[in-house]
Amino acid sequence: MKRDPKDILLVTGMSGAGKSTVLRTLEDLGWEVVDNLPLLLLDRLLSAPLPEGVERSAQPLALGIGARTRDFDPERIVERIKQLREAHGYDIGTLFLDCAGGELERRYSETRRRHPLALDRPASDGIARERELLAPLRGWANRLIDTTTLTANELAQQVRATFSGEQLGERLGEPTLSVMSFGFARGLPRNADLVFDMRFLRNPHWVPDLRPGTGLDADVSAYIAQDPAYDAALAQIEDLLLLLLPRYRAEGKSYVTIALGCTGGRHRSVHVAQRIAARLRAEGFSPTVAHRDLAAAPQDSLEGARDGTPDEIRDDGARVA
Repeated sequence: MKRDPKDILLVTGMSGAGKSTVLRTLEDLGWEVVDNLPLLLLDRLLSAPLPEGVERSAQPLALGIGARTRDFDPERIVERIKQLREAHGYDIGTLFLDCAGGELERRYSETRRRHPLALDRPASDGIARERELLAPLRGWANRLIDTTTLTANELAQQVRATFSGEQLGERLGEPTLSVMSFGFARGLPRNADLVFDMRFLRNPHWVPDLRPGTGLDADVSAYIAQDPAYDAALAQIEDLLLLLLPRYRAEGKSYVTIALGCTGGRHRSVHVAQRIAARLRAEGFSPTVAHRDLAAAPQDSLEGARDGTPDEIRDDGARVA
């Protein structure tokens, strides 16, 4: 029986950006994974008989390609994908893994591996050459993950949240929607499309009993929700997102990252990210949620006046400058 996978995903990107992690995670999710297969052999793979016991169209297929792939030519790969779509009607999604050059250099230094495009030169040379080489694929990809600030575990969690479930086939053609929390004290997220500042809300950091907790805790969430501006402000933000997201989809935007920030990234932004993600799910979207700075240690010097917010009042009535 000819194999006719419902979902085909091309996984590519910068060497060292996490392709192996993504492919291992997809395999754990039940995908058939083939790494470094020359795209010219894809027709032969698709026409090969299915393994015994596997039903037609039941198993999605992930293909890993990159600088180590034989006869690697990004422009020719894009053309091959177009041909497969036109000739066979396959809906092939493309996931591109990007990463900042400095972080890639650090990873190569830690592992003592050589960059595949700079075996006898500094890794930075290979990274620059590869980024230029991959430009056609990056521009073609309909899904992108920037792994600069992600651990391998965080990347795997994001892949599991995005590429598992019954609606996978529909989501391959949808924008990748991410909701994340962060702390302004540790910098803006690199890949944020929409940024909302939650520092106007009352700050649990200044309540001794709440400070060790996070926005995932019920008592912290209840404290934040008691802010007089909370209901009206969050309702308007959610209404704005519900207005914009269908427009982004109609314009063909491949990925949308919504970032919610507070000072330290542990309380207000975490709670609001959870609430907004829940509202979006209720409206039929499938966001991935990440909390960039949730594990950061609380620090008084990062809070308070540096917020740019009105003075906070502790639960004992003392005003904090």
